[in-house]
Amino acid sequence: MSSRSDSPTGSTQVDHLIIGAGFAGLAAAIKLDEAGERDFVVIEKDSDVGGTWHINTYPGAECDVPSQLYSYSFALNPDWSKVYSPQAEILEYIRKVARESGTLDRFVFDTAVVDARWDEQAQRWVVQVEGPEGTREYATRTIVSAAGGLSEPRMPEVEGIESFQGEIFHSARWNHDVDLTGKRIAVIGTGASAVQLVPELQEVAGHLDVYQRTPNWIIPRNERSFTSLEKTAFRRVPGLQRAARSAVYSTLEGRVPAFAKFPDLLKVVEAQGRKNINAAIKDPELRAKVTPDYRAGCKRILISNKWYPALAADNVDLVTDPIVKITGDAVVTADGVERPIDVLVIATGFYVTEPPIAEHVTGRDGRTLADLWDEQGMAAYKGTTINGFPNLFQLVGPNTALGHSSIIFIIESQVKYVVEAAKAMRREGLGAVEPTQAAQDAWTADIRRRMKPTVWQTGGCASWYLDKFGNNTTLWPGQTFAFRQHLSKFDVDKYDVQAVRPTETKEKASA
Repeated sequence: MSSRSDSPTGSTQVDHLIIGAGFAGLAAAIKLDEAGERDFVVIEKDSDVGGTWHINTYPGAECDVPSQLYSYSFALNPDWSKVYSPQAEILEYIRKVARESGTLDRFVFDTAVVDARWDEQAQRWVVQVEGPEGTREYATRTIVSAAGGLSEPRMPEVEGIESFQGEIFHSARWNHDVDLTGKRIAVIGTGASAVQLVPELQEVAGHLDVYQRTPNWIIPRNERSFTSLEKTAFRRVPGLQRAARSAVYSTLEGRVPAFAKFPDLLKVVEAQGRKNINAAIKDPELRAKVTPDYRAGCKRILISNKWYPALAADNVDLVTDPIVKITGDAVVTADGVERPIDVLVIATGFYVTEPPIAEHVTGRDGRTLADLWDEQGMAAYKGTTINGFPNLFQLVGPNTALGHSSIIFIIESQVKYVVEAAKAMRREGLGAVEPTQAAQDAWTADIRRRMKPTVWQTGGCASWYLDKFGNNTTLWPGQTFAFRQHLSKFDVDKYDVQAVRPTETKEKASA
């Protein structure tokens, strides 16, 4: 039975508040609902479900993990159009899963969490949200933070960028109203988003300047469409699609030893990358500019068949001189060259190691999560719970992202852990659970020990995987099935716990 009610102070009482309606937030809602934990609300700052796949609508947006694995294990989709699905198809898949889950009645859209504070006496989080109807307050037993690491665009710190008089937008805030045909366009950044959107812009731009700080290893995209026969077989042959999913999973997991223990094996990837370059680019100078000087895997390995042909096109210039300023109508580089433009596209990524939601969450000792992580670097027990922040569960938290496989596998592992925690709290009458400092420190120390020999930590590049302390606080340093095993049960013995206080028991009884 739901315990939701409005308190005399105006707070809406809920058992669980989920922040974000992307893959992680939706999974949490569905699995909590299935477990009988139905008194929850999902707060989403945008107008729909989808998260990353709702906000990233730039031309050419596609997934670089095979669709069979980049989807929920509990909601297989036999109708994927091809191996790597485009953004619109992934978004429609998420929408369909959400509609069929029966949980959308508890989603609140166009609403942002602006403040969340732990109330020690009440054993609740007091959460302020802002939406179309103004400010609202929730009092919730737990927070499940699923805000995501690829949701808040990072703008470059370039002198004069605010003075630019043309059209300017980030890849994650694409302005589809701007006609780019024949325009002089500049793209700052050459990461995953840029690799997809630049070939699309090259086809319509009058001239395109691409500003690169560091080249990426980019291997061919082994793309193909699924036939109607395959789709029919996936739909009608029991177990076939799950077997196909397992095959993809095993293939991707087979890459981990190269990343984690035997980096010389990555020379095969580097050879693929060089072959990809040589097949499309004949100019020796341009070849040199796009060839990395670090070990493959240090940065995210990208896949594309269109990137190098686009850079080699007559209407494209790859600029590697640092940008020193932006004027009202041009980009100026350190060599003194001023390149006039009409449109400026920012593709410089997101706040991965400094998640903005952390600024709005204040723990037991009065410090925000952002303050704590700024002092010490991101850390969480099993990437999910944090000392000093009782009843806070962080999905896709520190050291849970992947450099080789599907984040959906990690999300489902974490969600199971959250559900088991909710069950344990209800079963054992716990009002607050918080990982011990010792447990969290031991977990973090082990992560850093295991990360040291990996290419993700020592590959010789500056990547968005690393925080300001030089630690890789982003990736999981091993096999994903090992992560799932670690989170297979809620290990209450690693937590400081508090029983539900009598006032809480009475409140529950009267709800």
